[in-house]
Amino acid sequence: MPQRDLFDLRVAVVGASGALGSRIAHQLADQGARLLLVGRDEQRVRDAGPDAPVVVADLVDAGAGDLVAEAAREHLGGLDGVVNAAGVAAFGALVDTPDEVIEEVFATNVIGPAFLLRRLLPLLQESQGFVVNLSAVLAERPMAGMGAYSASKAALTALDRALASELRRAKVRVLDVRPPHTETGLVDRAIHGQAPRLPDGLEPDAVAARVVLAVAEDASDLGSDGFDG
Repeated sequence: MPQRDLFDLRVAVVGASGALGSRIAHQLADQGARLLLVGRDEQRVRDAGPDAPVVVADLVDAGAGDLVAEAAREHLGGLDGVVNAAGVAAFGALVDTPDEVIEEVFATNVIGPAFLLRRLLPLLQESQGFVVNLSAVLAERPMAGMGAYSASKAALTALDRALASELRRAKVRVLDVRPPHTETGLVDRAIHGQAPRLPDGLEPDAVAARVVLAVAEDASDLGSDGFDG
């Protein structure tokens, strides 16, 4: 299997204040990667992440990618990879889910990542770098009571698979990650509704470690069956 040396790798971590984003950032930094941390709240990013430059940006803003690209050139001299660990959850039957909630779920989980990557792909093509998007097991197995959320993750996975084909000649690796339910606290921060009964989740540290290993292995897919637990 191909290997990617993580030392001195220039990586933007989006959603760097979250349970998975912050852990992925720390583990990349521990292996010598040079990071750019991206989030909506500068203080939360600095408190959660390793010592690295911070870009304050909202993923749903089409201009967020421009800010990240500019900061990557300024602080890192380019970009070798981007890890998108940002996302929101919403629960409940579709008929009971307000329009604005559906819109926000797709804006954050699908449209925002597409906006971001449109602006970062030129840098990644220069470096023959990589993209990591954190989707979810729901892209494989949608659940009742999680229709909009499941659909948004399935759409993100579809985007990743299309991008993998588009970018093959440019030698940019696209890694779609679909972890099982993980104890990140996301269900307690849902923007709507209450989560259905879920099994005990995986530990965020273990999930983050598996993602970083997949990056080092230069993997192109990490489905739910690729995680222990």
